[in-house]
Amino acid sequence: MEELLVAHTHTDAELKPLVIPASATAERMAQAAGNFLDTLTPALREQAALPFDGNERFRWHYIPIEMWEREGVSLKELNTKQQDAAFALMASGLSTKGYQKARAIINLETTLGEIEKAAGQARLVRDPGFYFFTVFGDPTSNGAWGWRAEGHHVSLNFTVVNRELISPNPFFFGSNPAEVPQGEKKGLRVLSAEEDVARKLLATLNDTQKRQTIINAEAPSDILTRDVPKVEFESVEGLAAESMETHQREILMDLVHEYIDRLPDEIAQIELRKLREGNVSDIHFAWAGGEAPKAPHYYRLHGPFFFVEYDNTQNDANHIHSVWRHIADDFGVDLLRLHYHKANHHDHDHDHDH
Repeated sequence: MEELLVAHTHTDAELKPLVIPASATAERMAQAAGNFLDTLTPALREQAALPFDGNERFRWHYIPIEMWEREGVSLKELNTKQQDAAFALMASGLSTKGYQKARAIINLETTLGEIEKAAGQARLVRDPGFYFFTVFGDPTSNGAWGWRAEGHHVSLNFTVVNRELISPNPFFFGSNPAEVPQGEKKGLRVLSAEEDVARKLLATLNDTQKRQTIINAEAPSDILTRDVPKVEFESVEGLAAESMETHQREILMDLVHEYIDRLPDEIAQIELRKLREGNVSDIHFAWAGGEAPKAPHYYRLHGPFFFVEYDNTQNDANHIHSVWRHIADDFGVDLLRLHYHKANHHDHDHDHDH
């Protein structure tokens, strides 16, 4: 269960993305990134602005700072005006709900630190200042650029092409604790729906459906894809939407929405349109681990072009990791391939003009 399975599930032709512009969001991102860079001193700007064509753009993770050294500039290094500009950049890639979740996850670092200190387990630094912002390439470019906002349990990776096409993945949210057990935030569950809607779907399944859905009695210790730059799974597991009743498919789509609705409406609508143009009935829901509340559990959604993983096993199953990936277009790889293909054709046509 723990090993990462590698092999292609789909052909490139099947995964060719619908090229749908999100011009308003792309413009908002470009302005926010430009404003952020403009607030920085030359030294900080040098830290925050990195080349687009480098390996760093693909180097992402959701673990604490002691375990993963991050490039970019951290909130800790910024004054209030600069922090506001950084958060405005983050907000440009999120819906209101998504932004509220991101800020709540960041604030949980303080809560987690207090809980660990009270339990005599303060081994790691828990600091909401350790979130890093990076801009790859030139936001004013008509070509390609990107940005990342990342720290413990948040990793947002956006790629913008031609000032209108956007890849919003990988997209990671985590929560520790999943439910705050004590203190003034007792009972807070930042990623509650991601768990509750999945459990609601599982509870509606009959025995035959459950036999297809539950792929392992034990949940893995983390999401299986970890921080790999490209998601590749050997096989599709779980129960297909086409084998669900109408009311079950509706709950399944509610669960998909929990991930898509973290994005600005313009991008979310594109993701939903891609889903409809693909095959909604081909989405598979798989579960591993216990069905009882508080039991370690894991699920994944494997769709025609996307892949969702959710895991809640660590810290006595009170520690969530969740990720939304594109099978072909994480980091805009597919968009860029199409972009460069078109550019080469354009150049080739001009060669014949002379």
